[in-house]
Amino acid sequence: MKFLKSLYIHKQLYIYLAMASICFLLSYWFDVLYAIAWIITTLVVVLLFIDLLMLYGSKQAIMARRLLPDKFSNSDNNPVPITITCNYNFKTYLDIIDELPVQFQKRDFSYTTSLSPNETHTFEYIVRPVDRGEYYFGHLNIFVSSMFKIIKRKFQFQNEQMVMVYPSIIQMQKYDFLAISNSLTQIGLKKIRRIGHTSEFEQIKEYVLGDDFRTVNWKATAKHAELMVNQYQDEKSQPIYSIIDTGRVMKMPFNGLKLLDYAINSALAFSNVALKKHDKVGVLSFSKKIETFLPALHKLTYLNRILEALYNIDTQFTDSDFGLLYAQLKRKVTHRSLLLLYTNFEHLSALKRQMPYLQAISKKHMLVVVLFENTELDTIIKENTEDLQSIYHKTIAEKFAFEKRMMVKELQKHGIQSILTAPENLTINAINKYIEIKARGLL
Repeated sequence: MKFLKSLYIHKQLYIYLAMASICFLLSYWFDVLYAIAWIITTLVVVLLFIDLLMLYGSKQAIMARRLLPDKFSNSDNNPVPITITCNYNFKTYLDIIDELPVQFQKRDFSYTTSLSPNETHTFEYIVRPVDRGEYYFGHLNIFVSSMFKIIKRKFQFQNEQMVMVYPSIIQMQKYDFLAISNSLTQIGLKKIRRIGHTSEFEQIKEYVLGDDFRTVNWKATAKHAELMVNQYQDEKSQPIYSIIDTGRVMKMPFNGLKLLDYAINSALAFSNVALKKHDKVGVLSFSKKIETFLPALHKLTYLNRILEALYNIDTQFTDSDFGLLYAQLKRKVTHRSLLLLYTNFEHLSALKRQMPYLQAISKKHMLVVVLFENTELDTIIKENTEDLQSIYHKTIAEKFAFEKRMMVKELQKHGIQSILTAPENLTINAINKYIEIKARGLL
């Protein structure tokens, strides 16, 4: 039974049989083709037995392994390497079919290659998950045929391999490297000119061209008989919270990824950069109730706990309670903090309903409200209108886009910082705003 399950007919065999059938048919009119038809049939039968002996002569003729990491990075391209070793003593032709997790909805994955005797071949393919959770890979199926291509032998490896899809670890590492190397401007992060100093003094150093004359330390200058200046640094160990709205407004997808997942990826990268800059980071998620609360701490190992907390966050199909958020912050966050609130409002009236709570929060904390641009509306706005229906669609799209800009004005009017960003640029703009606030000493 196991033998029959692994035995498959190669499509080349049907071509041989079709040739024999045509010869038998035409032999009704041409007698010479009758003998040729039997020669082809006999040859196919002989090759069939030879192929069986060649492919089934060894039990472990093919060894294969799918190398999966412990975690996939959500919304990123994740490589899946596969290594195959051929132990046959003749050249083989392989068709590889990997059973991908159901979340990818891809049932046509295949890869074709050929291997020489005792050769090891490694290749990889790319998967891009757009949902966090557990992903189960099925069998790694390998169909092997010889040079005769009469039959194929099926090998199966590594059924039910599971990998966890976490918030974008790749994105976090990318911005971590750029922050350390002070190369943030290379990916769109701007340098902020310091217009004042925070209260944290770092050291006294010799004056170099470009230093601010206002920082000259005259006592140290007189003592060393050369110009000395005070050097300041951004104040450290300031509490910073990523607050994520998990209400229904965050369920909207862009490029296959929900707004919530854009916010989670940004919060992870943002928290990592803030920790590297010696600030305290915390996380809060809410909708009708407070779902996650991690107090702001400064420990590099704390990032793993933040990662696990973000992994378990999901959207709720309810309207979020901003009054509950205000009460939680008042009770749990007692020191002035930078609060990065990831939420979304589609109408100005919806923002105005929550404005009293946002104002109350901003009186005690530095509040930054993150709003998302609807990039699909931008596509409609840029289209050329040729009929009345297109004009209606474009007008409505422009109205929604205008309301987004009005929301930013409304927040500014009440002294609340904001970020209006396309979902794919969220992480860059969030870190940019953080650097700006730190450089200007606004916290």
